[in-house]
Amino acid sequence: MFLPANFRNIKSPAIINFSIDIVNKAPAKKESIYIDVAVPVPARKTFYYRLDGNLAESAAIGSRVLVPFGKQILTGYIIEIIGKTLPDKSLEPEKIRDVIDLLDIEPLISHEILELTHWAADYYAASWGEMIKAALPAGINANVEKVITLTEKGHAEYHHAKRGLTAKILDLLISGKTISQQDLEKQFSVSSLRRTLSKLVNEGLIEITTIQKRPLAAPKLRKAVRLLRDKSDEKLTPQQEKVLSEIKSSGGEMYFSELLDRTSTGASPVHSLVRRGLLEIFVCEQLRDPLRGDQIIGQQRLTLSEDQEKIFRRICESSSGKEFQTFLLHGVTGSGKTEIYIRAMEAMLKQGRSSLLLVPEISLTPIFSRRLRGIFGQHVAILHSNLSTGERFDEWRRIRAGDAKIVIGTRSAIFAPLERPGLIIVDEEHDASYRQSEAPHYNARDLAVVRAKSANAITVLGSATPSLESFHNARIEKYTYLQLTQRIEGRPMAKAELIDMREVFRRFGKDPVLSPSLISAIEETHKRGEQTIILLNRRGYSSFVLCRTCGEMIKCINCDITLTFHKAARRLSCHYCGYHRDVPKNCPQCSSEYLYFIGEGTERVEELIAAKFPNLRIARVDRDSVRRKGELDRILLAFGRGEFDLLVGTQMLAKGHDFHSVTLVGVISVDIGLGLPDFRAAERTFQLLTQVAGRAGRGNLPGRVLIQTYYPEHYALQAAVNQDYEQFYRKEIRFREQMGYPPFAHLISIIISHKNAEKADRTAKILRNALDRANPEKLCRVLGPAPAALSLLKGLYRRQILLKSNNRKHLRSLMDQALEIAETLGCEKRFLEIEIDPVDLL
Repeated sequence: MFLPANFRNIKSPAIINFSIDIVNKAPAKKESIYIDVAVPVPARKTFYYRLDGNLAESAAIGSRVLVPFGKQILTGYIIEIIGKTLPDKSLEPEKIRDVIDLLDIEPLISHEILELTHWAADYYAASWGEMIKAALPAGINANVEKVITLTEKGHAEYHHAKRGLTAKILDLLISGKTISQQDLEKQFSVSSLRRTLSKLVNEGLIEITTIQKRPLAAPKLRKAVRLLRDKSDEKLTPQQEKVLSEIKSSGGEMYFSELLDRTSTGASPVHSLVRRGLLEIFVCEQLRDPLRGDQIIGQQRLTLSEDQEKIFRRICESSSGKEFQTFLLHGVTGSGKTEIYIRAMEAMLKQGRSSLLLVPEISLTPIFSRRLRGIFGQHVAILHSNLSTGERFDEWRRIRAGDAKIVIGTRSAIFAPLERPGLIIVDEEHDASYRQSEAPHYNARDLAVVRAKSANAITVLGSATPSLESFHNARIEKYTYLQLTQRIEGRPMAKAELIDMREVFRRFGKDPVLSPSLISAIEETHKRGEQTIILLNRRGYSSFVLCRTCGEMIKCINCDITLTFHKAARRLSCHYCGYHRDVPKNCPQCSSEYLYFIGEGTERVEELIAAKFPNLRIARVDRDSVRRKGELDRILLAFGRGEFDLLVGTQMLAKGHDFHSVTLVGVISVDIGLGLPDFRAAERTFQLLTQVAGRAGRGNLPGRVLIQTYYPEHYALQAAVNQDYEQFYRKEIRFREQMGYPPFAHLISIIISHKNAEKADRTAKILRNALDRANPEKLCRVLGPAPAALSLLKGLYRRQILLKSNNRKHLRSLMDQALEIAETLGCEKRFLEIEIDPVDLL
């Protein structure tokens, strides 16, 4: 048949009542029940609601409900069916609010995912409702809208309206059309608008009704045509003959629009054949495939080396027993970890179990997904935030239905609704990207271990540079340690060198962006017909703009950070809040015209290399250059085909990519990472350098890595040049133990944020007082409050308190008790951001 690859019957939750008036609800005919609902609001508790008896028969744990919450209408998630009486007799039934609607006729969220989100919310001190929402594809929840109409009284009194906002609103409504409140909020000040609307409602001049619209994520439906029977001896027109012939050649089914395009007959012959019973027109769903249009070819399977084979067998032995175990796969760059992942997935498929592969960067998903699709076909699904709403929704439903047994995705894919998960792989497990930086906070790497334990599955944490915590867990035999010390086919590691930029300055009397050694290496590499990668951990053209007269640096108006100059757009931008402005002609402080652009970004380095080597084909990869969907994949594929000679980029180039013609990697401004006020700064720098060094010499040609630095003696750089993890670990682990940082201590970071600096300070002092009262025996160490590393961010003044203890239970108990005490002292929790096990302290 023509259509089976993209439309077929799959299990999917019913989404009902796409457009209903949810204000005038019919009274319940059957006795109502009470349910416990997790609502996606920043509160660490759930809420009781009353459910209409007619809806109660279909209600189930894991189903979505539409509920009133304050003045909002939100999608909540049933976590318990309580029954006809409230569990707490002190609660007054008349104060329990009614559920507006039940959104699912069968549970949307499985028991396993409910348990996982509950554990995550509890451990990370987050809202369970927000954690469940994060686990679902964007756009799946109910889409509600407030619409405003003019009443009869409003029509009658329209001409009496005076000037001002009231008159403007009535002018827009007088035509009889409804207007959404959201549209009005785009035109007028929100606070003024809401006051005016409330006044007009009280005066009876307008009505505000809340309606439920079709969710943003919904099946894509298309009209199709199906052949029912052959024409036999019936006489047909030439156009009808042409239509039947096209459908037959396409397997008996095809989309209606494509049939008309191919035959150029118009719709009339098709409808006439329907009337004669030869054809059927029907509506079907078309699944949206993220790899649609990509060339997927069968993958040549590699023979495992002896070391790879041993590790694969060890994983298989554990998986066949269907018992939980965590492996740390420590393999040097280019050692063939991915092939072991693939073999383990195959073994899981044979056992009827599914697999999940997590990668830290969206840029890595095309590499893996094409390779996996070439081996496993439609068993492979993809989940990440760069997919369209429809693509993500369809992939999620394929996974939920059991049609996709292998899932690849970024951190949010840890919540993929897999059937019978048997294997969870976290590639580049050390990467900080697995940490969700905005509420609800969670670490997908750690949740992988938790989920695998719950499912009696296997976790494989893979990295060439494991996090200190994971390597320490392997040392104390909490994890099983597996090691690959050689690259596949015995290829040598790239030779790395440090270029002392202090010496370059002494010799040439200036501070060049590109050292003579690096320039010479680029030229030699190009002459040999080989490729180069230049890594710079800073996008933009220059780091900041400085006035040479008064010393003023042009900063963001919302954040305590300098603005970055982007030459292509001719503007200054904040990479934290998105604020941007034109480059001023004069200093905003003293009006001097002597503005100086300091530091180098990816744009400037690209420009300098292009000026030095005009014949070089150069591409740039950073967040600014690859904003358009598919642009990053296009550039990387083109580079892999040899269409570019040199690639300039940020750390998104440092891991996972396999370019066999790259023989030179240059690293600029590596010292930036070492200067960050964070206890993981040395670890991050070592990992970044080791990973990017692994991009060179992955083919049959030897590789070379040149690292420019002003601090060549630093132990992290020395270990990175030697590509010696043990050397780095021995030095760093001593510092961590002496200073009381992970893995020898547990941390909780509390950020206090407020738009008023004095109120931020006051709230921080209240919280510190509460912590001291809850910690009389000093079982935990409390540091701060102090200004956060980014003391002003997105218009909010930020203060930080850090809690440390070698006992996780003591730490959590202190935090919970202190928050209760602080609330009685006037501390508002909405100004607090709590991070359990923070990956950085910025």
